[in-house]
Amino acid sequence: MGKFPVDAPLDRVLVALTLLEFHVVRRGNHISMIRQNSDGTSTPLTLPNHRQIKASTLRTILTQSSITRDEFLAAYERA
Repeated sequence: MGKFPVDAPLDRVLVALTLLEFHVVRRGNHISMIRQNSDGTSTPLTLPNHRQIKASTLRTILTQSSITRDEFLAAYERA
C-alpha cells in the first residue's frame, strides 16, 4: 500500500471516491457527494473544490465519511 497523498489532485480524489461508490450531487465552491448504503442509509461527503486537496483535509473527510485509510488508498492507487 502506498503512502497517504500530501497534496492529492482533485480529479484523482474524485475518481477514487467514485470507485468507493460515491457520486457527485452538486458542484460549486464545494463538491457534495453521497453514497447509498446497503442498509438503506446514505453517507454524505463534502470536499472543497480546489485543484489539490491537503492531506489533513482529506483525512478529516475520510473520517467523517467512515472510509478507512486502507480503503481510500486502494481506490486512490486504482484511480
